[in-house]
Amino acid sequence: MSINNNNYCIIMAGGIGARFWPMSKTSKPKQFIDILGTGKTLIQQTFDRFLTLCPKENILIVTNQIYKELVIEQLGIAENQVLCEPCRRNTAPCIAYACHKIATQNPDANIVVAPSDHIILKEEEFTRIIAAAFEATKENDWLVTLGIKPSRPDTGYGYIQYLEGEDTLKKVKNFTEKPNLEKAKEFIASGDFLWNAGIFVWSLKSIIKALETHLPNVNSIFKAGADKYNTSDEQDFVNDAFISCENISIDYGVMEKSTNVYVMPSDFGWSDLGTWGSLYSIREKDENQNTIVGNNVMTYDSKNCIVNMPDGKLAVLQGLDDYIIVEDDGVLLVCKKQDEQMIRQFVDDVGDKKGKEYI
Repeated sequence: MSINNNNYCIIMAGGIGARFWPMSKTSKPKQFIDILGTGKTLIQQTFDRFLTLCPKENILIVTNQIYKELVIEQLGIAENQVLCEPCRRNTAPCIAYACHKIATQNPDANIVVAPSDHIILKEEEFTRIIAAAFEATKENDWLVTLGIKPSRPDTGYGYIQYLEGEDTLKKVKNFTEKPNLEKAKEFIASGDFLWNAGIFVWSLKSIIKALETHLPNVNSIFKAGADKYNTSDEQDFVNDAFISCENISIDYGVMEKSTNVYVMPSDFGWSDLGTWGSLYSIREKDENQNTIVGNNVMTYDSKNCIVNMPDGKLAVLQGLDDYIIVEDDGVLLVCKKQDEQMIRQFVDDVGDKKGKEYI
C-alpha cells in the first residue's frame, strides 16, 4: 500500500490509566507499559500500526509534559512531533491544538485521531478500514467515526445509533453516553447501534470548520498560535492556551452537535483496554480460566483469575475465584473482578493515606 503524504495521525497519550493500578502509575501510565507481554508497549503498538498509513514524520503524539522524554525514548521520533499539554483539558483542546499545528504544515491534510492504549487484534482489517475512511474524508466534508459491532450489552461504552443504508459508511442518528443495562440490551436488540471506539477520521478543513462552528472559543485560542507552532515559542503559547481552555470532549463538543457525521461499522478485534477485566477477556487462559503473567506463579483450587507478577516473584494462590492479583514495584493489589470499579477509589485513598509515591 502506498502511503499518502497528506495522511496525518494524532495519537492521544495523556491519560494516567488509574484503573490499571498498581502496574499503571502516574510516573509511567499503561500506554508506556508492555501490558500484554508482547515485547512492545501499547503506544509502540499503536504507533507501528499507523506507519502503514502515514509517513513517520506525520504522526503526532499529544501527551502530558511529564511524559515527553518517555515518548521520544519509546518511539524514536523528533521532539517536534511530541505535543505537550501543561494540564488535562479532555480531548477537544488537544485535538484542536494538534490540528492547528498541522494546518501550518499542510492545509490539505487528512487526519486520523486515536487513543494510544487500545488493542487491535486484526491489524490488516483495521488498516483497510482506516484507508477507506481516508478516501471518504478526502472527497467529502464528513466527520467519520469508527463504530464497533457490539458483542454484548456492555454498559462501559458509549453507543452510536445510525441510519440504515447500503453504504459502508452510515449516517449517524445520535450518540448515547454509557447506558444502564436495560437500555444497553435494547440497543443490542435493535441492531442499529455500535460501540463508540473513540477513533476519528476527517480532513483538516472539515474539522477546523466544525471547531469554528461548535467550539469557537477553543478554536480561536489555538488558531491564534499559527505563528508560534514549530518555533521555540510554541510551548509557552500552548501553556497559556490550555489554562484558558474549557474542559470538554470532542464527542460532546463537536461530534454530537454536527450534522455531517458518519460511522463505519467495524470488526477488527478491538478493546479499549480500560480495566483489568477487559484485559482478562483478551488474554489466553489456562485450563482453570486463569490468565497469568509471571514465571513463578503457582495456583491451587483457583479459577477465573487475572494474575500479574514480576518474573522471579514466587506467588502461591489458593482458593481464589474471579480475582485480580497484581504486584508491581512493591505494591500488591488483591481485588474481586466484579469490584474493579473500586480501584479508582483505592488509588485516591492510597495517595491520601500512604503517599503519592505509591500511585
